[in-house]
Amino acid sequence: MDFPDGLNSRGMTARRNFLKSALGASAVTPFMSLPIQLEATLTKEQRDRMTPDRIIEEIKKGNERFRSGKMTARDYVSQQRATASGQYPAAVVLGCIDSRVPAEIVFDVGIGDTFNARIAGNIVNDDILGSMEFACAVSGAKVVLVLGHTACGAIKGAIDDVEMGNLTALLARIKPAITRTKFDGEKSSKNYAYVDAVARTNVLVAIENIHRRSTILEGLEKKGTIKIVGAIYDLSTGMAHFMS
Repeated sequence: MDFPDGLNSRGMTARRNFLKSALGASAVTPFMSLPIQLEATLTKEQRDRMTPDRIIEEIKKGNERFRSGKMTARDYVSQQRATASGQYPAAVVLGCIDSRVPAEIVFDVGIGDTFNARIAGNIVNDDILGSMEFACAVSGAKVVLVLGHTACGAIKGAIDDVEMGNLTALLARIKPAITRTKFDGEKSSKNYAYVDAVARTNVLVAIENIHRRSTILEGLEKKGTIKIVGAIYDLSTGMAHFMS
């Protein structure tokens, strides 16, 4: 039986794990005891029953838990052991390397729930695309989420034409977003509103690149098997603003 938030029949606090609320009471590990619930990890059967839209909604709920300070209690050692023989992530997240935007934390997910790729400026390259294709076409993830964020240093560097070793080529991949951003006001890295506008465009450009450069992911989305979406994480509020 799935208990509501609060105390279960043994007086223990009921804990909810990522995506369990989407599956219905019969699919959730019974709250017979706290250790059993904390050990629960996403199974293939549970992941496969969910639609991409439902997974996105659960990711949003996780972000809401993070912002409200009501994150799920997890036994990571138990989750590590439970996933050692297999993994069934529901989504793959492409984020920036920024230390303030760890996807697993800001979306309140556990070990085995999401694939996570991180690169400065959350840009798309061949290696990232290959990783996403593995995540979706081979491992069965149903959502590709490109996650940008406010006050992004990579965006600022691209705006300022920074040149430094291998970073130069990486920042060049952000330049198309600068060109395509329509903005009334000072177009400077010192203007955070402009930086954030470019960051939003950069997410959209990344999504376009995924469609254009990966026939595998494009085909899966056309079939309705996966959904490719974008979001901007606000460093000030902790909220992930999803793009329609």
